[in-house]
Amino acid sequence: MATATDDAMRRLAEEDCWALLERETLGRLGLVVAGDLEIFPVNYRVDGRRLLFRTAEGTKLAGLTVHDQVVFEIDGADETSAWSVVVKGTARVLEHEAELLHAEQVPSASWLPTLKTRFVEIRPSSMSGRGFRRGPEPELDPSAF
Repeated sequence: MATATDDAMRRLAEEDCWALLERETLGRLGLVVAGDLEIFPVNYRVDGRRLLFRTAEGTKLAGLTVHDQVVFEIDGADETSAWSVVVKGTARVLEHEAELLHAEQVPSASWLPTLKTRFVEIRPSSMSGRGFRRGPEPELDPSAF
């Protein structure tokens, strides 16, 4: 369960983070490509305690084969609250027949009408989440300076 750190922000427990990851389908993948940090939007699904996404040949896939350490983030908001989950971990392109057959069974949907023939898994090494109560910014007390 969430732990209060102040009135407007709370840390999310790992199970709460997984629940949010399971309900969403779009996230941002951060990785190193040719020595630069890059961020890519990806459609993903949770499978057990890993994240799966499909991709095509290109910059993202090439970067993952050189640097397997990644960061993955999702967030969301409604009228009264907002949240963010950050996963750090290791990415790996799936290659073995059994794991590819399993990955094919995990429901997924792409937002783009492009063929994506490669599966990538992210195995988390750490996870953090924050929940926020939305509202107006408080007035600044001039005597605080």
